[in-house]
Amino acid sequence: MIKFKELDNKILLCYSSDYPTHNWVYHELDKSGRVTISKVFKFSQKNLSSAFNKEDEEAPVEFEVAVKDGEYYRFPKDILSLKHDLYVHEDIKLERRFFVAERNISIFPKIDNMVNRPIYIGGDEEDAISMPVYYGLLKTFPNTNELNKYVSARISGVLSSYIEINDDYEERYQQYLNKKNGRKGANLQYDFSNLELIKFTSISEKLNSMLEDEVSYTEAQWQEELLQIILLLYPKYIHAFKEAPVRDTYNKADRKIDYLLIDSSGNTDIIEIKKPFDKCIVTTRTYRDNYIPLRELSGTVMQIEKYIFYLNKWGKKGEEKLTEHYKDELPENFKIKITNPSGIIIMGRKKGMTHEQVQDFEVIKRKYKNVIDIITYDDLLERLKFTISQWSKTHNKLIQATGRGMGR
Repeated sequence: MIKFKELDNKILLCYSSDYPTHNWVYHELDKSGRVTISKVFKFSQKNLSSAFNKEDEEAPVEFEVAVKDGEYYRFPKDILSLKHDLYVHEDIKLERRFFVAERNISIFPKIDNMVNRPIYIGGDEEDAISMPVYYGLLKTFPNTNELNKYVSARISGVLSSYIEINDDYEERYQQYLNKKNGRKGANLQYDFSNLELIKFTSISEKLNSMLEDEVSYTEAQWQEELLQIILLLYPKYIHAFKEAPVRDTYNKADRKIDYLLIDSSGNTDIIEIKKPFDKCIVTTRTYRDNYIPLRELSGTVMQIEKYIFYLNKWGKKGEEKLTEHYKDELPENFKIKITNPSGIIIMGRKKGMTHEQVQDFEVIKRKYKNVIDIITYDDLLERLKFTISQWSKTHNKLIQATGRGMGR
């Protein structure tokens, strides 16, 4: 048994054996001049603070392990087999598990091998390891149960190729690891939830403001303004190129795509943005009991389909041409790819449409879903509404869970 006590600005390690006496410690010191306690602490005669007492052979053997140094107790490196001294803050209560993990694994030599300076635990010293972090580290050391499961998993993994094993030890080991608390880093959701709320609320206010005063925008101005919103709503896209070149290989003519989107992997998509004037989505009258796409929607779909066709036919040569054309506006060594481009159409309002018109419009949208995403401005507003609501709930839950306020 090991206990620690403070005496005259020193820390003493008090060792008691399960045997009737502790004579072996004194005998070992007399014989070799050194003794190892608990397979971790290495002492010499100079560290000994007690003397053998024949009248009380069960009295603990005491060794000086640390001396006071400011707010810390300094443990000399040779006692713990370290390259650097160990400093432990005065407020920390010392016990055996602070130094020794399961199966007598000495903890500080493991840390010492990874650093090039003295180790500080607790307190305000620069680069000191805080107590919550240190005790979290202790929990990561494998216990006997985990080590046994690991050994069984490794053995069964080898033998299962040759003989039938009576259980899936590898699966049992993985299940055990899954139940353990994994490593936790900074809570990024908390750190960014308020920023996301601000971002999406600002986008919603901006879009509502634009829709209330759409007549004051030209088509080009509207597209430029809305494109900023789209790039924020679809963060996978890193750039949008206006009037991007594309080769019509069948007619041997050069065309221009209104806006070509490039994602972070270099893949290309096409977006068409139309001002939201009324009655540009579906007819007001039915044709054979169905509302059908109006000319503006059909024409925009056809336009995007042709651009996608041109891009696919342009292929590898097109990738090289586009990469060269935009090399000054893209990251170094970035390659543009043409891999089954898709399209986005933003146009029209659902506001004012009947329930039946909206239903038929959804059928039209799903017809092109594999290639083109048709989005109305009311769809955008609805997506923003739900996104803001979800981020608001997330942010409030995180505040309650962490006990932190908005203005930390």
